Amino acid sequence: MTHPNALLTPRARLRLARLIVEDGYPATIAAKMFMVSPITARKWAGRYREEGEFGMQDRSSKPHRIPGRTPEHVKKKIINLRWRLRLGPAQIAARLGLSTSTVHAVLVRCRVNRLSHIDRVTGEPLRRYEHPHPGSLIHVDVTKFGNIPDGGGHRYVGRQQGARNKLATPGLPRGKDHKPRTGTAFVHTVIDDHSRVAYAEIWSDEQASTAVGVLERAVAWFAERGVTVERVLSDNGSAYRSHAWRDFCARLGIRHKRTRPYRPQTNGKIERFHRTLGDGWAYARFYGSEAERRLALPGWLHFYNHHRHHSAIGGVPFDRLNNVPGHHTRIHPRRHFQSRLGSNLHRRTPRTRNLTSVRASRSMSGWDGPVASRSLAVRPRCLGCARGCRYPPLPSSTLDNAAAVIAADARAGLFGPVRLARPSACLGEISGGRINGGASPPFVRVKAEALLQKS
Repeated sequence: MTHPNALLTPRARLRLARLIVEDGYPATIAAKMFMVSPITARKWAGRYREEGEFGMQDRSSKPHRIPGRTPEHVKKKIINLRWRLRLGPAQIAARLGLSTSTVHAVLVRCRVNRLSHIDRVTGEPLRRYEHPHPGSLIHVDVTKFGNIPDGGGHRYVGRQQGARNKLATPGLPRGKDHKPRTGTAFVHTVIDDHSRVAYAEIWSDEQASTAVGVLERAVAWFAERGVTVERVLSDNGSAYRSHAWRDFCARLGIRHKRTRPYRPQTNGKIERFHRTLGDGWAYARFYGSEAERRLALPGWLHFYNHHRHHSAIGGVPFDRLNNVPGHHTRIHPRRHFQSRLGSNLHRRTPRTRNLTSVRASRSMSGWDGPVASRSLAVRPRCLGCARGCRYPPLPSSTLDNAAAVIAADARAGLFGPVRLARPSACLGEISGGRINGGASPPFVRVKAEALLQKS
C-alpha cells in the first residue's frame, strides 16, 4: 500500500519499467531519474516483463503461512460457548486452555464480542435491518398506560395518597369490588423504519375501527411531510388481522406485513419507542390529571422528532427526512415579488446547521426591481417555545442579527409590515424574518423597528 509521500506510485512504476524494458535505459540511470535504488528499479522492470501493467499494482503483504493462527475447530468451540452459554473471554479461555487475548480476538473477528449483538432467545447473532428511504416501511403498534386520577398517581404521591385520589376523582366506573377504576389509555403509535419519525394518538380502545383511523391520519401526516407510505408492519393483534384493516391497506396500495407469533423482536423499533415514550412522557414528571398528561403528548412528540438525538441513527429523526417540503426552495422572482410581496420569502430549512448564516442572492434574471434578497437561517430548533422543547432561549447576538436582516429587507421592500407573532408561534424557527409562515416574534420586531427609525 503506497503512502502519500511515496516516490513510486503505480503510474510512476510503469514509467520506470518502460524506460528500462522498452527504451533500453540502464537500471542505474533510470533509478537516479526516479530517485530510487537500482535494486528497486530492476524489481519493477522484472514484474513488468512478467505481468505487464497489472504487475505495477500493490500486492498483499500478508504472509503465506501463519503458524500461530487459531485453528478453525478451536474457533468453532469459542463461538459455540459464546452463543450457548453467553460466556466472556476469561471463562471461555479457562475452559479451552487458551489465553484471554486470543479468545477476545476471535470474538471480535466474528463480531460477537458484545452480548448485545446476540439474541437472548436463540443465541444467534442479531440480524438488524433498516429500509433505504422514508416511507418504505412504517411500524404500528399499541401500548397501554394506566390513567392518572385527579391529584396525581401513585408513582409520585405514593400508594395511599394515590388511592385517595382515585376515590376523589368524579365519574370513575366501579369494579366488582366497588373500587374505582381509572381505566387505560391506549396509545396507538406509528414510527418510520428509516428515519424513526414517530406519530401517536391516544384512544380508549384498540379496536379495528380505531386502528384504521389512526393509520389513515398517520399516512396523511407523513404525506404532508413528503413521505409516501409503501409498507406497514404490525404484530398479530386482532385489529391488525381484521377485514377493515386489510381492506383499508388494499385501498391505499399499502402492503401489510405481520411479525411471526411470539416474536416481538421483529417489531423491535416500535417496542423500543414505547419504552422511550414511557420514560420521556408518560412517567417523566408529575401530572395532576390524565388530561394534563394527554395535553403534553404533542409537545413531547415534537421534541422527539425535531430535537432528541437518536443513538441508532446518529442524529435527529427529522433530519433523515430528506424529501421534506422546504428543504429545497425554488422562487420565481417576478411572480414572488409582484404577487406575493410581504409573504414568507424563504421557507424554513430544517437542514441548516449554522446558528446564523445570511445568504445573499444577486442573480435574479427577469426581475428589474431590488436584486438583493436576504434570508436569515437560524438553527432549526424550537428554542424557548411553548411546545415542550428543552432548549435555552436564543442568544442576544442572534436576535440582533435577525432584527438587522428584517430591517434591511423592510427598507428594500422585500417584506410587508412587521406584525406581532401568533401566541402559538415557535420562537426558534426564524427564516427570512418569519415564524412558521407567520409574523416576526415581538422581541425581534421591536429591534427591527428601532433600526428602521434610526435609519
